[in-house]
Amino acid sequence: MEARSNLPEFPALWGGIECTVNRVRDSYQNQLALSGHLSRPGDLDLIAGLGIKTLRYPVLWELVAPRAADETDWSWCDERLTRLRELGIEPIAGLLHHGSGPCYTSLLDAGFPGKLARFAAQVARRYPWISAYTPINEPLTTARFSALYGHWYPHATDDLSFVRALLVQCRAIARAMRAIRLVNPQARLVTTEDLGRTFATGRLGYQAEFENYRRWLSYDLLCGRVTQQHPLRWWLELHGATPAELNELCEYPCPPDVIGVNYYLTSDRFLDHRLERYPEWLRGGNGRDRYADVEAVRVRPEGIVGHEEHLGEVWARYGRTLAITEVHLGSSREEQLRWLNEAWQAAITLRRRGVALEAVTSWALLGSFDWNSLFTRQAGFYEPGAFDIRGPRPRRTAIGAALRELVLTGRLSDPCLAAPGWWRRPERFLPECRPAGWLPRHFDAAAACGVLITGKTGTLGQAFARLCQQRGIHYRLLCRQELDIASPESVAEALDRFRPWAVVNGAGFVRIDQAESDQENCYRENTAGPALLAAECDRRGVALLTFSSDMVFNGEKGSPYHEDDPVAPLNTYGHSKAEAERRVLALHPKALVVRTSAFFGPWDDYNFVTATLRELRRGQPVAAASDLYVSPTYVPDLVSASLDLLLDRERGIWHLSNRGTVSWADFARRVAALAGLDPEGILPQLAASFQFPAPRPAFVPLVSVRGAALPDLEDALLRYFRDAALPCFP
Repeated sequence: MEARSNLPEFPALWGGIECTVNRVRDSYQNQLALSGHLSRPGDLDLIAGLGIKTLRYPVLWELVAPRAADETDWSWCDERLTRLRELGIEPIAGLLHHGSGPCYTSLLDAGFPGKLARFAAQVARRYPWISAYTPINEPLTTARFSALYGHWYPHATDDLSFVRALLVQCRAIARAMRAIRLVNPQARLVTTEDLGRTFATGRLGYQAEFENYRRWLSYDLLCGRVTQQHPLRWWLELHGATPAELNELCEYPCPPDVIGVNYYLTSDRFLDHRLERYPEWLRGGNGRDRYADVEAVRVRPEGIVGHEEHLGEVWARYGRTLAITEVHLGSSREEQLRWLNEAWQAAITLRRRGVALEAVTSWALLGSFDWNSLFTRQAGFYEPGAFDIRGPRPRRTAIGAALRELVLTGRLSDPCLAAPGWWRRPERFLPECRPAGWLPRHFDAAAACGVLITGKTGTLGQAFARLCQQRGIHYRLLCRQELDIASPESVAEALDRFRPWAVVNGAGFVRIDQAESDQENCYRENTAGPALLAAECDRRGVALLTFSSDMVFNGEKGSPYHEDDPVAPLNTYGHSKAEAERRVLALHPKALVVRTSAFFGPWDDYNFVTATLRELRRGQPVAAASDLYVSPTYVPDLVSASLDLLLDRERGIWHLSNRGTVSWADFARRVAALAGLDPEGILPQLAASFQFPAPRPAFVPLVSVRGAALPDLEDALLRYFRDAALPCFP
């Protein structure tokens, strides 16, 4: 192994599209269909706009020949691969991405290697210009999930099946590449695998040692290293591997041209015999000992191993060209940026040391679905990537902007990178595993401001401060005495003093009925103040997020309102918000204005849900309007989504509310039922009977046509009871 000292400083930036076609029992689940990429060829132009020149791209066996090997349809691949050539993007063709292939084979099929090799030859002949292939993604990981843990087809749960599935895949990779190289002798093999390390308590050290040998098996097999001297040769033969199969790979190895490392925060594991620390679903065993298998980041004082150490270990073992072939994190936007930056910086450090690390791959450019359940069910749990596909067209996120910046400059400059990711902060620990003396991380008061939040005493201001703290976003929360948003001098002084990159306006006049008799203060706080912030932020190039309301509509549409519907407020409060929208966007066209509705949360005592429960528990009836319909909004969801949009540098008007339309009376009944209280304590009444000074629109649920999506109202209510530490009886 020879280090290369003449490497450029920066690695190449590759991209990838999550493309798993996975079988669970007799049902196939297709990430390409879920993301919409199957029917949206324009995605490739959006990806090209990031500056990416190499793309891990599906030419999938299950899509081309789903029913029989001789019944092929290449039309989709023809169209997409032609467009990639036109865009100057080189594909790394993936033939099988997890899963077990079409319905006429499986990972336990002795004919699997020959069948895949036949398909690979067809691909190579049809597209002889493709120069790089990944015949099977993560063969060892797929063998574990399909044949050891039973998550995916063929749902086996024994070592014999695991060994068989692993050998079948490795032999298939070797045979596929031989078939491809008969057409294109220069074709490169880019393999991928998750190589996380396992740690354990002393009693379980033997199991960790075994798993740390096992993690290398797919690469060791392909590189011809599983000789008689290999530490797991005996174990493979004990569990069904024949000497002939193993010797075949030793005599005719298929070493990767690029060893791809996929590394996630869940990759490093910790085995703990102290079962009382963990919930039942984390407990398992090996037939000898019972133990919990948990994410190392949640329990290990040293935390994760990290990209740099993992890659250095792979380089020391194999001495072959490396790439980070998947970088993705299902989390909030700033954490996604921090994870990407950590991988990128590790690659730069290793290249400076002479490690031949070719590229870093931003994975799941279009996001991914349901990996929180290992893609065993379709619940619609979506994690955005460089684009968010929940809208009329994919929308570039902060990750997409970061990728473009890496292409142009080789570095990231987002202000959120000043703080470490949650996996480097003390709050990463499970409650039972926190080290002695653990304290949550608080930001230094002298540190850079980051986000300036107004409305210190209000629900929104407090919620933004709380979520910024949790997400590691530096912030300052100011009261009116520290920042009067309607005072030019106060606004200018605060912006000059704290120099934020963004302002979140959580201040405002919120008393709808009082606004009718106090219009001066209402317009001062709701209209003049946001307009002044907009003008001053625009002058300084500072991002601005401010809030509006469903009250800008008159309720006569008869269906939920979206962002493009014309405003027609019925009351003073609504007029003040509608005028604020107009002025803010005129003065600061890049400002973000979020309309929301009827928010409730776990951290204040004055919202409708909390007040309703309080009265019912006192034995008092609660009157609620039965003819006024809204889409209630859970404050933690609202704040999290708003911060993501702010980090994405989104602009204009967005609707954010939880999915669901209810009357106030129905909403109160639902809350009572979840709390195990008698819904008969809710007294439905017509709105006219309340004699509100301010007229209310009858039907103002909000929906977004721009792509914003908060969870269902029912899900939000369940989390309200959890977050407020209240008993819930669903």
